[in-house]
Amino acid sequence: MCKIYMLTSLSEVSLFSVLQIAEMGKPSVPRREHRVEEVIEPVAPAGNNDLQISQLYKSSVRMKDPRRVVEIIESMRLAGSSTLQVISDFDMTLTRFACNGTRCPTCHNILDNSALISGDCKKMLRELLDKYYPIEFDASLTVEEKVPHMVDWWTKAHKLLIEQKIQKDLLARAVKDSNAMLRDDYKLFFDHLLEDDIPLVIFSAGIGDVLEEVIRQAGVFHSNIMVFSNYMDFDAMGTLQAFKGKLIHTFNKNGLTLVESSHFPRLRDRHNVLLLGDSLGDLNMVDGLPDTDNILKIGFLNDKVEEWREPYMNSYDIVLEKDETMDVPNAILNYITGHQ
Repeated sequence: MCKIYMLTSLSEVSLFSVLQIAEMGKPSVPRREHRVEEVIEPVAPAGNNDLQISQLYKSSVRMKDPRRVVEIIESMRLAGSSTLQVISDFDMTLTRFACNGTRCPTCHNILDNSALISGDCKKMLRELLDKYYPIEFDASLTVEEKVPHMVDWWTKAHKLLIEQKIQKDLLARAVKDSNAMLRDDYKLFFDHLLEDDIPLVIFSAGIGDVLEEVIRQAGVFHSNIMVFSNYMDFDAMGTLQAFKGKLIHTFNKNGLTLVESSHFPRLRDRHNVLLLGDSLGDLNMVDGLPDTDNILKIGFLNDKVEEWREPYMNSYDIVLEKDETMDVPNAILNYITGHQ
């Protein structure tokens, strides 16, 4: 079992100081015994090396190695925003997983639930979801074992959508009529990256046309955004006839796609990466990136928390459990760029 730190809520206490105590063999402050997690009592700031990000004390935040998190963030701050890029998943990472107890749609779901899709098609898409979604999140299967199933799922779903002869000019209405929404305080996140000229690379196994429309309707589709996703191919009449390029699913998003793209010259000198994802497959988004100095991995654990806590803790530097906000990424960006 991994050792989990869940830090108590406070606003002006040094995380660096807390972590010094957390790693001592004999703690100098009392610990609460009635919690499963190891809880560190707040202590006073310890000097110029302090890292004060109060959002890291939220109850939704878990870190296996808090000291390592501090080291990465501090190194990124010293390097400056000109060396930083953000690589993020979209569905259930930049968008909400649920709102008021109701699941929010993914890019595919937006179409599945719209008037653009016939009743029979919706039924078949739902059957695919019921079959393959449990496989995607089956902790007993390896990524290699899951990949063929993901390819089958995406291929069959796209074939069904093509058969619907979806009209391009109706996509905006489908997004507007859905309850898709970006996470709370998304505007601060997107606007901050634009203001500091930090590239936002979005890797998505969803549908790029729908993804862009969600961001556009939220008013934050800025010039620093680069999207790698499954894009629709429309004929001269604006009717969906195919999907473009290589199929992107949950487990084949990787940095080689960036390196081979026309965007890479803009990213070449950005050696520090803030990675945001909601699945273990999202960790592959940095695979193949050359000359990275620091990678801080933040994972949104939206579902099956007890089952997936340990694998996520072993893979992500920071795990956010059932947290529908951008509070932690925003706070870390503020610290790195000196906006605090």
